Amino acid sequence: MHIKNPRPATAAQKPTVTSAKSDHASPNAPAKKRSFVQWCKKHLWAIVLITTSLVIAGIFIVAINSVQHDSGLPFFTAKKKPTKFYSPLTGLEVADEAATKQPVTGVMIENSPDARPQSGLSGAGIVYEAVAEGGITRFLAVYQGAKPGLIGPVRSLRLYYLSWGAQYQASIAHVGGSPNALDTVRSSGYRDIDQFFNGGSYWRASDRRAPHNVYTSGEKLDALNASKGFKESSFTGFKRGDGKPVETPNATTIQLNFSGSTYNTAYAYDKATNTYKRSLAGAPHADREGGQIAPRVVIALEAPLERRVGPDGYEDTVTIGSGKATVFQNGTATAITWKKDSLTAPLKLLDENGKDFTLGRGQTWIGVFTPGRGSVTWR
Repeated sequence: MHIKNPRPATAAQKPTVTSAKSDHASPNAPAKKRSFVQWCKKHLWAIVLITTSLVIAGIFIVAINSVQHDSGLPFFTAKKKPTKFYSPLTGLEVADEAATKQPVTGVMIENSPDARPQSGLSGAGIVYEAVAEGGITRFLAVYQGAKPGLIGPVRSLRLYYLSWGAQYQASIAHVGGSPNALDTVRSSGYRDIDQFFNGGSYWRASDRRAPHNVYTSGEKLDALNASKGFKESSFTGFKRGDGKPVETPNATTIQLNFSGSTYNTAYAYDKATNTYKRSLAGAPHADREGGQIAPRVVIALEAPLERRVGPDGYEDTVTIGSGKATVFQNGTATAITWKKDSLTAPLKLLDENGKDFTLGRGQTWIGVFTPGRGSVTWR
């Protein structure tokens, strides 16, 4: 059998040879891109979940910002510490700024045996005590914000009490007074609320004899101040600060003498309350409604007397100038200097460097005595 030779292949018939590389990838697809595509296919659900979360978060932020913008409030605000306000009279914390500007009232309160027990002394922020006449002491009780239901017995005014009350821009409640005190309070721009001209704000109690029976109240004094336009008192009080009892007190018993045994006072330090329990004439000095009087700070201030020429025979405690004083607080005794430049200037309490001395926060009693007639001792 004859076998023909096959025809030689032409160029057009030459078999196409495909490389191994072409068998495993799409044309023009780099290796890195192919790997990324494969990774995306493998993690498709994770990509969808993340993308959806980002879209939802973006919508939420836009919506919240829109609400905050419409309300006029900032979206993010730093948390601020609450503002604290302190009474310029006592240094104690009060509710708001308005409370620091409430009108101040100073009330002249009697201390003769027929006037005891007094009412309203325990509610005062500051009490000044000094001799009026004949060795008899009298009080100027200064109030801001406190509204005792009963205050008294109210008695007559002396010039030195007016001088001490001037720094508080205080209304002065009294029943008449010495000639120079009345001349000053009625002609020098003071806030005078004399009982003589404001009888409806005072009354006479039936259980005491005149003149030891004139009373008022915090509510009536507030109404009287408001009726006269005395709506605020703007002043700078004594420097105040926090304090705590010392470990070893050096002044736990104080004896402050003014004249004789009927008017001499004592204070016993109570470390548990960090106060000084007051005694008068050898017995606890109790406010009729408020119990035993116990100030946070006691100050014994030395000042000379000035006898005026004239038929009235009044003696005035000198308030202008400077002198020695002792501050009792936290169980300690500290010597300081007092200074007052004029009748209306504030009383300054200065430390050994001439800087304002820091008193504790709370009720303060200031006993003013004349060396040679009175004295202060402690142990």
